[in-house]
Amino acid sequence: MENRSLQIELENEEVLSPLANPRVTREVLQGFGLATKKSLGQNFLINNAIIEKILSLAEVKSSDAILEVGPGIGTLSIALLKRGGTLLSVERDQDLPQVLNHTLRPWADRFTLVQKDALNLRTEDLPFAPNKFIANLPYAVAATLILDYFQRFSSLESATVMVQKEVAQRIAATPGNKNYGAYTVKLGLFTQVKGSFLVGPNNFFPPPHVDSTVIRLNRRKIAAPGGVLASAELLQATCVMADAAFASRRKTLSNSCKSYFASKGKRGVLALDNLAAIFEQAGVNPQRRGETLTQEEFLLLGSAYLDRCLQEEE
Repeated sequence: MENRSLQIELENEEVLSPLANPRVTREVLQGFGLATKKSLGQNFLINNAIIEKILSLAEVKSSDAILEVGPGIGTLSIALLKRGGTLLSVERDQDLPQVLNHTLRPWADRFTLVQKDALNLRTEDLPFAPNKFIANLPYAVAATLILDYFQRFSSLESATVMVQKEVAQRIAATPGNKNYGAYTVKLGLFTQVKGSFLVGPNNFFPPPHVDSTVIRLNRRKIAAPGGVLASAELLQATCVMADAAFASRRKTLSNSCKSYFASKGKRGVLALDNLAAIFEQAGVNPQRRGETLTQEEFLLLGSAYLDRCLQEEE
């Protein structure tokens, strides 16, 4: 596709992202003989005001090295390149690199595309260490990606991402809330919510059948019991105890943990043998339910599990 008038429109500095427009989005897709793919969760932003709010919430600066997942035709990417520094985008749709080569051509010296499933992204795929994760995420994998990237990419300082409204509610939930669960606890070990805003379906082409939320998460350094910085081993142990506590949500901690560890082989047997001692050391009543525990109490459980099971294995 060679369309000089479109290229001039894309470079228009008066508009943050010229692609955030239903007419231009259709022109680009039709020019390459493409259509949106429901199987990949493709819904393209068509509202510049939303993109402006995303960049404002993310506090994008010219010094930022940004990681983006699901760039689509480059709608958000253009804005990130205009305001940010370098951009690495991860796209699995094999039809879209040709589009991105066209729409992002003016910024080619600061743009890198990795063609693979974002779930399989590895450190060696990154040409630089990103400090910000900013994306309109594919909703089917959004929750998994956010937690995984904060666990694996230590350079990330923040994430400002578009997710399904219900996922944002899980992220921001507090103890006792119906949305509070293992995912909330685990993500909270690495991040804290900085801000968010709602986005309605009419801001996309085609409009999805769900409401969306843009949420910003800042990396946090969490203290272990005793005040020292929590180790990677303690964080992992706490994640295990969160999974165990919510394995059977309506059951007591004791029964839920028994169900969880019963399916974990030798390590599960060791945990079952020490379960009473774990609750005693943590000072947590095993007759409570997981949804009532604070993150600090989960850290106590993780510390006890680490002491009595993982370190004993060594």
